[in-house]
Amino acid sequence: MINVGVLGATGAVGQRFVQLLANHPWFELTTLTASERSAGKPYGRVVNWRVDAPFPGTVADHIISPTTVEAVKDLDIVFSALPPDIAKTLESDVAEAGVVVCSNASSHRMDPEVPLLIAEINPDHTGLIDLQHDRGCDGCIVTNPNCSTIMLTTSLAPLVPLGINGVTVATLQAISGAGFDGIPGMAIFDNIIPYIGSEEEKMESEPKKILGTFNGAEIEQAAFPISASCNRVPVIDGHLMSVWIDAEYGATEAKNAFTCWRAPFSGLPTQPEETLHIFEEPDRPQTRLDRNRGNGMTVSIGRIREGIRYTVMGHNTIRGAAGASVLNAELLKTKGYI
Repeated sequence: MINVGVLGATGAVGQRFVQLLANHPWFELTTLTASERSAGKPYGRVVNWRVDAPFPGTVADHIISPTTVEAVKDLDIVFSALPPDIAKTLESDVAEAGVVVCSNASSHRMDPEVPLLIAEINPDHTGLIDLQHDRGCDGCIVTNPNCSTIMLTTSLAPLVPLGINGVTVATLQAISGAGFDGIPGMAIFDNIIPYIGSEEEKMESEPKKILGTFNGAEIEQAAFPISASCNRVPVIDGHLMSVWIDAEYGATEAKNAFTCWRAPFSGLPTQPEETLHIFEEPDRPQTRLDRNRGNGMTVSIGRIREGIRYTVMGHNTIRGAAGASVLNAELLKTKGYI
């Protein structure tokens, strides 16, 4: 078993990490970190469990460690659910100490030597880890993208071989993306908020790195422009978005590309049977009905129309966050980086 820990284990994404790792067949969850006020206390007594899955009793007696390099330096992997301002320095220090950091934080996503990884979409970008090792880092940092970026980019990948001239996307994003205490109930109930700080910038930049080409020394980013408008809606989990593609082909060719696309590997524990599920029904996907498809790891596409226009949706805290990081770690193991 590979010894792993979670940085920031009491928050929304941290709890998802704990849920996904508590009974993982490859990873032994040994260390949970949180703030100083929680350190030294049993996880089961401190955490306010809000995940829509039973609390894993096997971690109830785990004593919370402070969020420091010393607490995790003897682990093989840490999964980071830290806020970006803390993650920026701490994740680098943990990697320098020889630990593999699989991060959900945004701090290092656009660093030129750090893979911005969707395991099934750009697994060759793990080659950037060798660049980190070449400059003397004993561990490494691997990041997963922004939650909405993951859904969008996974849907774009099958179209890249056909050619993309431009992308326009409008999102309807769940409140869990803002964390447990992110949006007051009175602000979101009976309301849609047409702004999510820095979200549009992430969606317009991150897919270009993910869909770019690794030439052995750097990522040559995809050239097509992306225009995003992001909205917060009163849904608990599940980010849904409408996408418009400027291309030289039609909806039939796009639908065939979606249908025929397959992940380049199979059999990893967190990997769904279907990375992409294509709906024929005119009113699907829907967040409540489809967010848990593939244990929350499947990205659903529907309403493929001329234009090219379609709808894409996925579970933001599983496929869009903790599940993506766990799958990235599984990929690193198969590639020999762990």
